[in-house]
Amino acid sequence: MNRIISKKQFSAAVTQLVVEAPLIARSRRAGHFVIVRCGEHGERIPLTISDADPVAGTITLVVQAVGDSTRKICALNPGDALTDVVGPLGQATHIENYGTVLCCGGGVGVAPLLPIIRAMKAAGNRVVSVLAGRSKDLIILEDEVRQSSDDVIIMTDDGSYGQQGLVTVGVEQVLQREKVDYCVTIGPAIMMKFVSLLTKKYDVRTDASLNAIMVDGTGMCGACRVTVGGKTRFVCVEGPEFDAHQIDFDELLMRLKG
Repeated sequence: MNRIISKKQFSAAVTQLVVEAPLIARSRRAGHFVIVRCGEHGERIPLTISDADPVAGTITLVVQAVGDSTRKICALNPGDALTDVVGPLGQATHIENYGTVLCCGGGVGVAPLLPIIRAMKAAGNRVVSVLAGRSKDLIILEDEVRQSSDDVIIMTDDGSYGQQGLVTVGVEQVLQREKVDYCVTIGPAIMMKFVSLLTKKYDVRTDASLNAIMVDGTGMCGACRVTVGGKTRFVCVEGPEFDAHQIDFDELLMRLKG
């Protein structure tokens, strides 16, 4: 059992939980995720670790309520406990000093992007972050992102905060004004597809995190299979990050519709 230490509500559907998990907190790196279960017969839910405190022995998870299992997790309060938290799982993000790194996050995708932003900054990179959401209340973790970014651009579909427009508008502003050495994007598949098309035009190496399509987290169910460079890959064991310019996003989007 893993006790809930604190809870923060970002919006009606998005909740942040700080969870007791000392062993995971000490060994987790940017890009890692955990499998959580709420209740003895609960569904296994993969969630990317958005933060960790090795001293306090806690990890931070951001959960979007989209089904029964995630709604149960979001309904937990401090003092309650998750039945299981297993991890860290997946391949950690490759961190190095690239030069200028562009980090693009959409909606709850900002949560798994945050540890990457922090790690890239700690490695000596200039970090430019573009955060996007449909409206102001769907922009999360802005203060934390600003602490580790040299510049932050906010984009909202309805113009209620920052600039009005899609994430690609902010991304192209950066690509036009300065040389970008590496880009990482996390968010809805359609968003990552168009960020990838844009960075390919500017010849910028780009990785996309496909953590949102994982189900069992072990590679056994096959739900997270994706075509990368013409080969079938499994996101939960070989990812979650892949070369965005090699991902068959059209195939991925078609499967997600089903």
